[in-house]
Amino acid sequence: MVRLTTERDVERLRQAALLLEAENRRLTSRVLELTRQLLTAKGEAAEVLQLRLVELERQLSRARDCLYGPSSEKRPRPSAAPAPAEAKSQRGHGPRQQALPVEEVVHLLDAADQQCPQCGGALAAMTGQYEEAEEVDVVERRFVLKRHRRQKYRCGCGGCVETALGPPKLQPGGRYSLDFALEVAVQKYLEHAPLERQVRAMAREGLVVDSQTLWDQVLRLARLLLPTWEALWLEQLRRQVLGADETRWPLLGSPGQTKWHLWALASAHAVVYRVADTRGAEAARELLKDFSGVLVTDGYAVYAAVAKQSAGRFHVAHCWAHVRRKFLECGGPEADVAVRLIGELYQVEREYQTGPPNVGRLHALRQERSRPVVARLHAWALEVRALPESALGKALGYLGNLWPGLTRFLDNALVPLDNNATERALRGPVVGRKNHYGSRSRRGTEVAAILYSLLESAKRCGIEPKAYLRAAVLAALHGEPPLLPHLHAAAS
Repeated sequence: MVRLTTERDVERLRQAALLLEAENRRLTSRVLELTRQLLTAKGEAAEVLQLRLVELERQLSRARDCLYGPSSEKRPRPSAAPAPAEAKSQRGHGPRQQALPVEEVVHLLDAADQQCPQCGGALAAMTGQYEEAEEVDVVERRFVLKRHRRQKYRCGCGGCVETALGPPKLQPGGRYSLDFALEVAVQKYLEHAPLERQVRAMAREGLVVDSQTLWDQVLRLARLLLPTWEALWLEQLRRQVLGADETRWPLLGSPGQTKWHLWALASAHAVVYRVADTRGAEAARELLKDFSGVLVTDGYAVYAAVAKQSAGRFHVAHCWAHVRRKFLECGGPEADVAVRLIGELYQVEREYQTGPPNVGRLHALRQERSRPVVARLHAWALEVRALPESALGKALGYLGNLWPGLTRFLDNALVPLDNNATERALRGPVVGRKNHYGSRSRRGTEVAAILYSLLESAKRCGIEPKAYLRAAVLAALHGEPPLLPHLHAAAS
């Protein structure tokens, strides 16, 4: 008898898998037949009986796909409108073009080797002739103790003494430099390294420090950058279209630690995070304040409820990617119709990307191409029959409940087809949560929201996050107006 848990022979495992798949098919047919007999004995109507059997077949097919089918949500694009040709990205481990500083290192022969092996004469260097090769190297991080000596000056009259300025400090008399604090913050909130892990790494590099000291540097940075975060939040609320989403952010050690959530407001050039102790309407209202425009969300009902209470100040647009995912989870030929039609909507958006950005052009393209597809999808949804409790029935219900928000992109070209950009904006904090599990205090949640907001917004603007954070801190230390990422990117 083959024990699958310990068997290592690939051929025997393949044969066992084939036998199990054949047995699954036989049992599936038997389950369908017995279900048909049972429902007939109960006196179910013929139409309901057929729907229940179709749903059972879909569930069994879905179970088989989970075992043997592809797990990706990707599907072939419509053949009628092929995707535009894209530049092939480099694959493998071949050489890549690097935008790095170049250091030239000249290698000379040892004196003992500067002699001809044939005649014994001395070798002379060939002017300008080298064998050249390139390699990518790393310059190790070093911690140094800088001793700043500020020169004093005086006038011969004895009436004036001046001292040269020193480097900017996070706080007067601080022992750690601004760049040290930036390094700790970037490692924690951009590279997702917990403070204790940083402590161990620094010890290996010669610096003995504790996590409380590192936290003090991060906290001081956050306090300086609080006005910048608030200004970024207000700037976001002035946008015409925003994306919103939320994810868990536990407050460790608190009685309701699992109720805490990180909320995100995203636009093309920024993302603002805020941590709240609830996922309810109160937190959403606090996040959105006086926002007026269109909010792109998933099907979470809180956003629609807050929009309704706003008396028309803002409206909700819903995400087609979530609808597509519902139908993908169903499987079966009926659901494939919806997936194919939604794919046509995305094809229109891809075609728009091939030309110059123009809101009027996108609006015209959506009226000409997307609106008929939406009409076909609506007609199909009204005609298809499914049990309300079935996966297909639930997907159709999800589609119907969100229909006004799903069609809002047809009338407003600024509204994207989905909320994927906001979901991607949550990736960084989610990776951080998996590494350091959340925050240990309410103050920690505020620090996380500030630094994640500024670092992730810098990434969105295409600027180096650490360099931006340094510029924003220097602006705060010098009493200048808050330096927002998109303004820094425009000035760079």
